[in-house]
Amino acid sequence: MIITRQSLGDLTTGFKASFQRGFAGVQPMSGRIATTVPSATAAEKYAWLGAWPKMREWVGERVYRNLSQHGYAIPNKEFETTVVVPRPAVEDDQYGVYSPMMEEMGRAAAAHPDELVFALLKAGFTTPCYDGQYFFDSDHPVRNPDTGADTSVSNVQSGSGNPWFLLDTSRALKPLIFQERKKPEFVTKDSPQDENVFKRNEFVYGVYARHAVGFGFWQMAFGSKAALDETNFDAAYDAMSAFKSDEGQPLGIKPTLLVVGPSNRKKAQEIVVVSRKANGADNPNQGIVEVLIVPWLD
Repeated sequence: MIITRQSLGDLTTGFKASFQRGFAGVQPMSGRIATTVPSATAAEKYAWLGAWPKMREWVGERVYRNLSQHGYAIPNKEFETTVVVPRPAVEDDQYGVYSPMMEEMGRAAAAHPDELVFALLKAGFTTPCYDGQYFFDSDHPVRNPDTGADTSVSNVQSGSGNPWFLLDTSRALKPLIFQERKKPEFVTKDSPQDENVFKRNEFVYGVYARHAVGFGFWQMAFGSKAALDETNFDAAYDAMSAFKSDEGQPLGIKPTLLVVGPSNRKKAQEIVVVSRKANGADNPNQGIVEVLIVPWLD
């Protein structure tokens, strides 16, 4: 290929097409458990976390709810990936060798939210959420409306196995937050006047994005490292159904999704998919939640 402005433009167009093909080939799973929130600043503050809206009879004047209960904020982070194509490879018409790499770069950009979201879910046993406790913790403070005192509520089971999670994903805000400041952008440094071309005889192609992940309401999630069996599943389901807001109001939580890694796939299906137990008895938990198998949890 003769290096001209037109030929380089055609090359970039081809690489962008490969990138988009890879990007479109991914079916992200993170949207099942994380709400995408657009961001317009370096960090977003979620002061309203902890203040569940609740209808009340209007007697007298309105009661104004204070949404600034917590200082939980999610700072955006920058992410990139870069591929270098030697100029001689372009001149010798070998640029087709790099098209699969551009496609893989697109796949990586599309899959990145999954990697971040499920890594954070797995880290919820040791990472604080808006109330200062770990997202999965035995000491979430919930106010007793009769006494005004806080009591400790647990959304965790201890153990040493691979984790599994029971989630309510039916609300406007899912258990996790994917905060999007800038969608992945295909960027180039492929002008013959660019420093990388002048000094190293290389064309550079990459992706740039800004986003972050964080936690929503802890009441919509239950994390366990105990054995995934019927007893522990029932205990987690019943605990979530009884969860109240930070102010002690019933929430009507109804778990909808069981999230597991490959090692717990068979156990999850035995608990909520099959119609009969191993002993032949009817399975009362059949279809009570869906199962989502995630490769990043083991």
